[in-house]
Amino acid sequence: MNQNEFRKNAHQIVDWIADYWENIESLPVKAQVEPFEIYKQLPATAPDSGESFEAIMTDFQQIIVKGMTHWQHPAFMAYFPANSSAPSVLAEMLTAAMGAQGMIWQTSPAVAELEQRMMEWLADLCGLPKDWHGVIQDTASTATLCAILTARERKTNFKINTQGFENQSFTLYCSTETHSSIDKAVRIAGLGSDNLQKIAVDDRFAMIAENLEKRIIEDLQNDKTPLCVIASIGTTSSTAVDPLREIAEICTKYGIWLHVDAAFAGSAAILPEKRWILEGLEHADSYVFNPHKWLFTNFDCTAYYVKDKGILLKTFEILPEYLKTPLDKVVNNYRDWGVQLGRRFRSLKLWFVMRSFGAEGLRSKIREHLRLADIFKAKLAADKRFEILAPVEFNLVCFRYLPENEDNTEKINLANEQLLAKLNATGKVYLTHTKLKGIYTIRAVFGQTNVSEKQVELLWNLLQEFC
Repeated sequence: MNQNEFRKNAHQIVDWIADYWENIESLPVKAQVEPFEIYKQLPATAPDSGESFEAIMTDFQQIIVKGMTHWQHPAFMAYFPANSSAPSVLAEMLTAAMGAQGMIWQTSPAVAELEQRMMEWLADLCGLPKDWHGVIQDTASTATLCAILTARERKTNFKINTQGFENQSFTLYCSTETHSSIDKAVRIAGLGSDNLQKIAVDDRFAMIAENLEKRIIEDLQNDKTPLCVIASIGTTSSTAVDPLREIAEICTKYGIWLHVDAAFAGSAAILPEKRWILEGLEHADSYVFNPHKWLFTNFDCTAYYVKDKGILLKTFEILPEYLKTPLDKVVNNYRDWGVQLGRRFRSLKLWFVMRSFGAEGLRSKIREHLRLADIFKAKLAADKRFEILAPVEFNLVCFRYLPENEDNTEKINLANEQLLAKLNATGKVYLTHTKLKGIYTIRAVFGQTNVSEKQVELLWNLLQEFC
């Protein structure tokens, strides 16, 4: 493909994107295909000769798009959103075109310095401690792994990095509602998932701090070494908020690393009225949230903050001769701030988004999502056929349908499972489920970039049709 062809084809791609966004509501939100339906339409081997751009685009539109679940559809209410926006997409195009590796300052100074400034902008917008240090990771899972590894090395004076494990008996703590990435990180860190203690939650699905301290005392009495507590601001199932200040006091008392996982809900802290979720954060050691979930910035873009960057760097820093530069002690070389050596230019899209929306534009969007959740919550609360199953702290509403004259939990669970299948089969909306204390729970998230009251009414009307 020469430059003239590239220019022509690129214009075609941009036109396709604009048309896609303009007509996205005509597409089924969830892909309506069977397993291997897409796979069977793809040739078994790569072509011997290059094919035309027109042929590739035709297959893209006829095969690939059919098998896509449209996360940018305003009626996408499943999981948590992975939001995009026009400024973010345009920045991604520039990032891809330059193809820069941002492993150290010298490989692209603008990559390192824009990242540093964007982490400062985000910290300021969210009211994070001013003396903390931020870095962009790919996902919250990676950031949490970094936190656990750093906690491990601090506790052992960095001996495990060099000498490996030697009869250590560490314990880690999170609530029973914490994300499964914690279990995976504990395994990867070599600490053993059996040593991850799951602390019971209260009626709001938040960790019971008193139970946490009791478990820590028991472990100390059994010659175990409490290593790290992971507190959640906005759990995946119900967006429960753990009592951060109480947990922080316990961690300080026993010298335990405190990592705070606010992967989805952390974006709400840009609203002054939601800043309460961070009370006590100044006593934590590390913190993570995802702009790629609720700040309209394409995946992947995770903001990870640490109180002591020296401990983080000492955990990950390896300096081979071929990467040494005269400026290593002056600038941030972000390859030392996490697992990855090669790093994408993620901060560019964040810069485009924050400048395009402005702080007030971002706040306005998030407030609107909160308002939509309140509207849906009010509709459910006014109808005796439905039950709200968790506090609505953000833009997630957890609910279930109560069939008339039915009190058997298993049958009610089945009825809700069938209801969710009917909703998703329409192609008009897409929701997912969880279980809260054994109750099958339908989750509706009003967080897609362009969701509006129209989608709230659409979901409500479908519920009236099927219930």
